[in-house]
Amino acid sequence: MKTVQPIRDVAKIAAMKEVLMQQHYRNYFLFVLGINTGLRISDLLALRVGDVRNKSHIIITEQKTGKLKRFKINSELQDHISNFTIDKEVAAYLFQSRRGRDRIHRVQAWKILNAAAREVGLEEIGTHTLRKTFGYHFYQRYKDVAVLQQIFNHSSPAVTMRYIGITQDIIDEKVDGFSL
Repeated sequence: MKTVQPIRDVAKIAAMKEVLMQQHYRNYFLFVLGINTGLRISDLLALRVGDVRNKSHIIITEQKTGKLKRFKINSELQDHISNFTIDKEVAAYLFQSRRGRDRIHRVQAWKILNAAAREVGLEEIGTHTLRKTFGYHFYQRYKDVAVLQQIFNHSSPAVTMRYIGITQDIIDEKVDGFSL
């Protein structure tokens, strides 16, 4: 498994949204929901329409940790959810396959994201990129690693900083300015 990075450049995020919207609205919404909630891809893909429609919070049991997760749905995300789910059944998977009633799976999500990433010139992209992008930009805005650590259920601030790529940014910056 290769290391993936957050999308640090807001213009690249916008470009990804545009490419994904051209592919299919489902693909666009997967990206938007992922970068705005920081949920793991396994938890995103397991969501059903009823888990998010007309809700103030996404409340799930995380598949990886078994822990209860409660995440606030802001008004902009509620608008996206309303638009995306308007004609969907409550019991349907949020990210349903176009070939049946089952959900898309991790490999399909990876293919969707990587095809769009190639189009916009991004590398080191994977399904964790959505979660890492949320974390990176949350940290850049609030500089509150403790809250982000809680959101991600990480064991320490150092783990969170390394996960979202801030540690690597700091190392790159220091090494770039170093010369003997």
